Amino acid sequence: MKKIKICHLYGNLLNTYGDVGNVMAYAHEARKNGYEVEIDTVSIGDFFDWEKYNFVFFGGGQDYEQRIVQSDLLEKKLNIKKYIENNGVFLAICGGYQLLGQYYYDAYNKKINGLNIFNHYTVNQENGKRFTGPVKIKDCNSGKIYEGFENHGGVTYLSENQNEFGTVIDGNGNNGTDKTEGFRYKNTIGTYLHGPLLARNEELCKDLLKLSIENVNDN
Repeated sequence: MKKIKICHLYGNLLNTYGDVGNVMAYAHEARKNGYEVEIDTVSIGDFFDWEKYNFVFFGGGQDYEQRIVQSDLLEKKLNIKKYIENNGVFLAICGGYQLLGQYYYDAYNKKINGLNIFNHYTVNQENGKRFTGPVKIKDCNSGKIYEGFENHGGVTYLSENQNEFGTVIDGNGNNGTDKTEGFRYKNTIGTYLHGPLLARNEELCKDLLKLSIENVNDN
């Protein structure tokens, strides 16, 4: 039996809004397709072996937890970038999405540097406002519709060379103004959609698993 290997980055620290459900949904879909599943939590002090995994999930947490992982995350930057550039399937939600970019600001308006693998950046909304509520988007690649729940005080702006994950139908998305939601690069997706995203959107879960299986077969 072939095996799908899943990495949950900082799963013991970054798991707001039950986003571990993305790992559970992905693993369930893999088992349905006849694959044995191995799930590793790679956290502070652990080595991230970029050649080992078929799917990586990077969720978000409160500012305190995200500050804790920041310095450790920088030590993993090179291998995370190798994984992404070699078409690894990578899903980053909320804080994980922000940390892949240049920087974001915490609740006290302190600048927190990200990995700077991608050029998006995040600033705070004025007067402590947050984007909360249901969100619906149209996948820019497939045209499929996804639904989720957003809850973020950050306002994210993509660079000119970044492609959005989806176009906002209902809700706010990245910043509430340009109708972009998240970003996509190769097999990497960053998004604000909680839900968990893969549990609520089975077609996306199937699509990501298909990409992972193609990589398994290629190797």
